[in-house]
Amino acid sequence: MDTRIAVDVGGTFTDICILDETTGEMQVEKVPSSTDPIDAVLAGVAQAGIDLHDVAMFAHGTTVATNALITRRLPAAAMVTTRGFRDVIEIRNGIKEDLWDTYKDLAPPYIRRRDRHEVLERMSYSGEVLTPLDEEEALRVAGVLRRKGVQTVAVCFMNAHANPANERRMQEILAQELPGVRVTTSSEVLPEIFEHERFATTVANAVLAPLVSGYVNRLSDRLTEGGYSGDLLILHSGGGVMTPKTVDKLAVRLAASGIAAGAIACRHIAELAGFPNAIGLDMGGTSTDISLVTDGHLRTTKEWYVEFGYPICFPSIEVLTIGAGGGSLAWIDDAGAMRNGPQSAGANPGPAAYGRGGSEPTNTDANLVLGRLGPALISGQMSLDADAAEEAIESRVAEPLGMNVSEAANAVIRVANANMADAVRLISIRRGYDPREFALVVFGGAGPLHGVDLARELGIPTVLVPPNPGITSALGCLLVDVHHDLSTMYLARAESADPAAVEAEFQRLEAEARERLDAEGVVPDDMRLTRTIDMRYAGQWRSMSIPVEPPITDLQPATQRFHVDHEREHNYRRDGAPVEVYRLNVTAIGRVPKPELREHDEDPAPARPASYRPVHFQDEPDPVETPIYDRAELRTGMVIPGPAVIEQFDSTTPLPPGCTAEVDPWLNLRITV
Repeated sequence: MDTRIAVDVGGTFTDICILDETTGEMQVEKVPSSTDPIDAVLAGVAQAGIDLHDVAMFAHGTTVATNALITRRLPAAAMVTTRGFRDVIEIRNGIKEDLWDTYKDLAPPYIRRRDRHEVLERMSYSGEVLTPLDEEEALRVAGVLRRKGVQTVAVCFMNAHANPANERRMQEILAQELPGVRVTTSSEVLPEIFEHERFATTVANAVLAPLVSGYVNRLSDRLTEGGYSGDLLILHSGGGVMTPKTVDKLAVRLAASGIAAGAIACRHIAELAGFPNAIGLDMGGTSTDISLVTDGHLRTTKEWYVEFGYPICFPSIEVLTIGAGGGSLAWIDDAGAMRNGPQSAGANPGPAAYGRGGSEPTNTDANLVLGRLGPALISGQMSLDADAAEEAIESRVAEPLGMNVSEAANAVIRVANANMADAVRLISIRRGYDPREFALVVFGGAGPLHGVDLARELGIPTVLVPPNPGITSALGCLLVDVHHDLSTMYLARAESADPAAVEAEFQRLEAEARERLDAEGVVPDDMRLTRTIDMRYAGQWRSMSIPVEPPITDLQPATQRFHVDHEREHNYRRDGAPVEVYRLNVTAIGRVPKPELREHDEDPAPARPASYRPVHFQDEPDPVETPIYDRAELRTGMVIPGPAVIEQFDSTTPLPPGCTAEVDPWLNLRITV
């Protein structure tokens, strides 16, 4: 059992990353995604010739949860809440996605109003039972839900975070009256203050549970039938993995599963190359995901969403997604200015160059017209139609703007790069970080095409291109641990909070964390628990997580750290202002053995081009006769001066004049900009 497999399911392709632990060799497979994602997963394993009896670990990043929320293909669901609070998830918190667009409506809640039912009960803010659950009314609601044929129910009572007794009783009644129906309570999912965030997270968990749990368990069963004897490990949004047993309870944690994998791989690749600070740029066919690594740590956020207005309040790797990909459309707005995205040609019909009926110009078409892309993709498995790409650019961009075709194609790429550069500035400069102090790790099928130009615009000195950019997200699934996040509310002024009481709460959370890890087969020596305290200035709405070490005997060091971090992120501090403790958090890590990627010996032979073709680069007025290199032939230590184009199975890397690429011991391209 010396093989590790990671699978990342995308909208067009399913990527398989196979690592032989004995030799350190990595094998890559791509198969078309299928209607049932499990069929593509198993087809990829079969295409690679892998016997599941030989597999030590099988990790999987999935978009099943994300796609279900986006498409609203959800099971019949209902919500039971405190009388008078039926509309909390529809009223939300009054924030609009576009402040100035009066007419733009948010998407409707995941559970319709007719399926949200009220019962009489009430808990005080401190956990005192003001009104016990009206069990006769609870039974009546259960009867209504039975007649409606619901498959899953979210129970969301006011102040249940302070005392879950009424929610638990409602759960017992529903379990008894509705056998086979999943019942999710807000006190189990997110025992925190602020009813909209708690209700929204619980509702998302409830609607996803039947779909995601069913998918994960079916895949686990199919793998077991094929001979795999370990646990299926599913990547979650926080950057860890869960077993199917935990997915049953916290399905909502998979709502950003696939996006997190690329950020994890970015951190690992940068660390190997010696860069503790890195910006990850994962550019696919439709979108670009941007992540930030500082001092070897990925930034995380505790409130995110798939659709604006419906927050999911579990810690998640912070990834900024914009509509910029290889298939993003170039178009002229009503004012005569050129735009790029977020509309996309998608996989079908795709860019004009695919020859599948698409006629709108895309970034792929522009790169082909400029010569940065060759006449074929995926090692010749897909041919590109240069004439169709040129026609699309000429008719839709060049003629309206009075440009020639190459100028128009170059303008398309410049606009796309400007959009991505703005997004990088949002995730770095807006957070108080200077991108010039970072390396840019570019991956995804289209990332390397834009990496160097983007680095030049941002002043980033180094670009790293992984050995297999198109399957880097799948690689990320091999590099994660079992990971759980637990929290509890603790509202007090830091100066007057009792350190002993804070320590007792932390110990309670850690005991629960150890129980979860133990249930997933993690031995004590592989458990690692870390603590943070969410703090804020008195009167503030948002808080910041401050790391603390056990045991807690004094909160003053955490308060001082809060002032420093607040100044770095928000550019001011108020040392004389009172600081509040808001929430206590424990992160539980169950360490999983990581693959050791093979280091390659240096090859003194010079790199030799496979062919030549004219290529337009941004700062060159005319096309340059450019050497084309086959990346499969490049070895550690080889140096490629620009101008050059490096082609491979799953991506293409243009190297403009004035830049130099060197192959490092892990076969990354290290480009000096």
